[in-house]
Amino acid sequence: MRGPDLLHEARARAAGFLRVAGVDEVGRGPIAGPVTAAAVVLDERRIPPGLDDSKRLGAKRRAALCEALLASAQVSVAQATVAEIDSLNILRAAHLAMERALAGLDPAPEMALIDGILLPRNLALSARTIVRGDAASLSIAAASIVAKTCRDRLMGALAQQFPGYGWAHNMGYPTKHHKAALLDLGVTPHHRRSFRPVHNILYQENY
Repeated sequence: MRGPDLLHEARARAAGFLRVAGVDEVGRGPIAGPVTAAAVVLDERRIPPGLDDSKRLGAKRRAALCEALLASAQVSVAQATVAEIDSLNILRAAHLAMERALAGLDPAPEMALIDGILLPRNLALSARTIVRGDAASLSIAAASIVAKTCRDRLMGALAQQFPGYGWAHNMGYPTKHHKAALLDLGVTPHHRRSFRPVHNILYQENY
């Protein structure tokens, strides 16, 4: 299977955008934890070998590549909280995390390549979306690796504070074990109350 390359970045530079950031997020599907986004500007002279869509990589390989990217590229990571997910909706919260990640890059990029279909509404720079961008663009693949690694580490830390839900393994996704623990142990401050499995438990008298 063909991996991501720098074709989209080259097209952006040909159009006059010299600093190009790849942006991706992780955590739309879980019922617990924040949504996390990363923005990465690669140094094309120091690209770590083996960059790929984070979903194609194992945890150890992602962690090693994340460290290599932090050492060789310009990286910004940001989140939208559970409270923001519940108040805004998950798509808007994911876009907010992307906007924050881009705002954290200094110097600022001139163009953003964003994984997905819809552009975040409050971007302060030129941008274009790429469907399955993490499999097409090396910059977006790098962002997917950083975002996934950082969020997984966060969920592992939260699992120590709230044992029993399996967050170190399910990362907050609604697995059978996680949903059973939700029934047995109750709802934590890190559960997304607007998501149906959590909402149903909180308001089960209405169902």
